[in-house]
Formats: sequence, structure tokens, C-alpha cells
Amino acid sequence: MRDWHAHEFTAAAGTRVHAAVLGPAGAQEVVCVHGLGCSYRYWLPFARALAPDTRTVAVDLPGFGRTPGPPAALDVHQLSLALADWLRATGRGPVPLVANSTGCQVVVDLAAHAPELIGPVVLNGPTFDPHARSVWRQAGRLMRDARWERPGLGGALALSYADCGLPRAWRTFRHKLHDPVERKLRHLCTPAVVVRGTRDPIVPPEWAEKVVALLPRGRLAEVPGGGHTLNYSAPVELARITRALLEGPPEPT
Repeated sequence: MRDWHAHEFTAAAGTRVHAAVLGPAGAQEVVCVHGLGCSYRYWLPFARALAPDTRTVAVDLPGFGRTPGPPAALDVHQLSLALADWLRATGRGPVPLVANSTGCQVVVDLAAHAPELIGPVVLNGPTFDPHARSVWRQAGRLMRDARWERPGLGGALALSYADCGLPRAWRTFRHKLHDPVERKLRHLCTPAVVVRGTRDPIVPPEWAEKVVALLPRGRLAEVPGGGHTLNYSAPVELARITRALLEGPPEPT
């Protein structure tokens, strides 16, 4: 099975930003933005599903994966500024973005200050539902989601959490839990698909529908039987949705 073809290291955002790459040079690129405590590792099944006609670039935001971060955990806006700096430093933009979970918050914040860097967007399991912005509610939803994920996800996440450390993951979670993402969705003006697994307890259908309604050019796609981390547990289905977006599907009327 294909592993990552290359690893990029770029001076950006005051650090050395790592990104893993799979796919031929010259192919359509998509940039993947990870969720809380995650890294490039859990994007590999999705990258394999997109190959060989698409080049997947999975970036590690500062403090996560193989990208060193500052002592203090960055908040959503600081992470989006770092993402913007890396996109500019690598000459990417406007580029299609595929984000998972809290990575969706980073992409939405990016749209508010650097819309020129953003192409079509896939928001896979966007967080956080305003009616469940508490540690205990999110912990309960996360535990319920575990049964719908592929067993190998635990190993990939364990390595990623070892990279960032639990204190940074916790502080980042606190930042993201209170991020008012719903106030910023109007800034994401490129075509966007909100994707949720039908069994995802972290993103209830009502919240996914609200996200779509607040996006200027949004639509909803659901993966039957899927959980929260579709890029790992349902990569073929997420790749199909992504390809359809890149090919320019009809927009909602």
C-alpha cells in the first residue's frame, strides 16, 4: 500500500512547518487541515483514496505532528494565521482545503482574514455545536463516536497526541470549545460541502444543517453509517465527495 511520497519542511509561522505529500507532481492539489491533537498521520487513508489523480498535502499546524510550536497553545485565530503564512510561503493559494473536526474552525477563521488563499472547501465534521459547548458533553459524544471508527484510528491518534502532548491538546481544546464559528461562516464564500457521517454524535444533523444555512455557497453531504473521522474511517466516500466538489457540482438553488 502507498505511504507518503514526500515530507516538506518550510520556514513559516515562526517555526518549521511539516507537511506530508502523496500524489504526483502537477496533479490537482488539496490541502488537509487536521483536528484537535491530530496530525498528518490520520490523513493517509484519505490521501490513498484520492491518488493517483490528486496530490494530497497534509499539513501539521504549529505544535502538532512534526511541526514545533511555541510553549503556549495557539488559539483558533493564531492557528489560522499560521496556516495562512504557510500557504503563502509555499506558494499555495487559492487551494482546495479539506478539514476535519476542529480543523474546520481554523479554515473558517482563515476565510475571515485571508479569503484569497481559499479554494473549494470540504468541512468534514465541523465543530462545535453551540448547544454542547461543555467539556462533559463533548467527552460523552466522543466516547459514543468510538464504536463507528476503524480500529486503527486509535493508534494513529495515540502517536499524534504523543507528538503534541496532552497539556497542549487540552489547552487547544479549551480555545476551540469557545470559538464562535457560527459568526464567521458567512466569510467562507467559496463553494463548500459540509460532510457528516449519519452516526456522528459530535455533529448532530441539526448543527450540520445550520452550518450549511450560514454558508453563502454551502451544501450538505452525508455518509451513511459513518462516524466523525471520515478521512480515516470512510476515506473512499470522503474522496468521492471531494472529487465531486473539485469537478464543480451544481450549486444549490
